[in-house]
Amino acid sequence: MKNSTNFIAAALTAVAIFLGTTVKAQTTPADKLRFGIGLEVGAPTGNAHDVSNFELGGTARLQYGLSDNMALTLTSGYYNMFGKEAGNSGVKFNSLGVVPVKAGIKAFFAQNLYFGAEVGAGFEVHTPIPGTEKDTKLILAPGIGYASKSWDVGLRYENFSGQSNNYGLVGLRVAYGFGL
Repeated sequence: MKNSTNFIAAALTAVAIFLGTTVKAQTTPADKLRFGIGLEVGAPTGNAHDVSNFELGGTARLQYGLSDNMALTLTSGYYNMFGKEAGNSGVKFNSLGVVPVKAGIKAFFAQNLYFGAEVGAGFEVHTPIPGTEKDTKLILAPGIGYASKSWDVGLRYENFSGQSNNYGLVGLRVAYGFGL
């Protein structure tokens, strides 16, 4: 919980900086498309931390420049939260697998620095406990990042909520992108 609070405070600080500074540049010019392939690593939080300590995944992101300082994003891929041992029982949980489909914005507040926000759905394809129902979760994901002409490195908190089983992850995405 403490990590989540720190991340939310950092995101709010990024918003304050965004609102109080002049935009200098971004990597997606207006009316241009970019495509990026990313590697995701993260730490599960909430109920997911009970069954996993590590997340690894891959994502593809399409980005469209609205202006010289704002872009729309569409992101999808796969997250795998690897199962961990249940206490000291010798029994290991299965992995939790999620396919995210998210739409969002990237707002650049300084040279190559951005604040991002995404919303979407997470489709569970594997559950940690055999026989449990696979749910669809609402995803809300604020983040901050650095984007150059070819590279995008972003840090975010991603919240998955619904069906009385809420969890999240603090994730790092490193992606290579190019113009279309």
